[in-house]
Amino acid sequence: MNSASSRSRTLQAVGALSLAAATALLMTGCGQNSDSASSAATSEAAKVVPQKQTTTPSATAQLTEDQQERKKVLDATKVTFDDAATTATGEVAGGKLVDLDLEGVDDDDNQSPSPTATGSPTGSPSPTGSPSPTGTGSPSASPGADGPVWAAEVAEKDGTIHTVRINAVDGKVIEARVDADQDADDKKQTADWLAQATQTPQQAAKVATEKKKGTVTSVSLEDNEGDGVIWQVDVVGSDWKKTTFDVDAKNDTIVREETDED
Repeated sequence: MNSASSRSRTLQAVGALSLAAATALLMTGCGQNSDSASSAATSEAAKVVPQKQTTTPSATAQLTEDQQERKKVLDATKVTFDDAATTATGEVAGGKLVDLDLEGVDDDDNQSPSPTATGSPTGSPSPTGSPSPTGTGSPSASPGADGPVWAAEVAEKDGTIHTVRINAVDGKVIEARVDADQDADDKKQTADWLAQATQTPQQAAKVATEKKKGTVTSVSLEDNEGDGVIWQVDVVGSDWKKTTFDVDAKNDTIVREETDED
């Protein structure tokens, strides 16, 4: 009887120990599973959080004020430089184009000295009697109420300048008149420059756009610091930045170029 009780107590003790061991093992396993789950969750979070922190803004940079203005004017313009040039010269018998400018595109830049540093080394006025041929014939610095306008200067054989303004949407002539601000010296200078320019403004524009794809917004006949004459061509690219090319008016060689980053 005592032996049986002893065996019974022994079995109970072994059973209790086994139960305790099993319970401990179960708890350990649960802890490991919990730790593994926590580690996995932490790992996943680590993957997500850096992505949120390093997200960059849109790749499209915000346009500057000048770029916005160029885009606004060019989006509204339907008449190309070539068509405007043909229309302008058609208004003056035997006339030759010396300047064509799309109003509202970098007007302030056009009125300031060009990259050639000076319009004339002698300090004399330009053919139109203004600081720069591109600064004349434009009564406003922005497109008119009816849309953008091409402002052209066309010279007769004796150098007499005619101002011709063309609607850049429908191609109709808005105004054509003789420029009153000219004297004999102005006319002679214009005639001399045209005599030196064996290449046309259309040819110069083609050279410029072959170098940079874009839209021609201005072409002007300028003095090349006393070394012949150039066609100064402005081209606006798809990034709405303007590049100015100085093209030798005798051989169509690009002698200078400058990009306006604004």
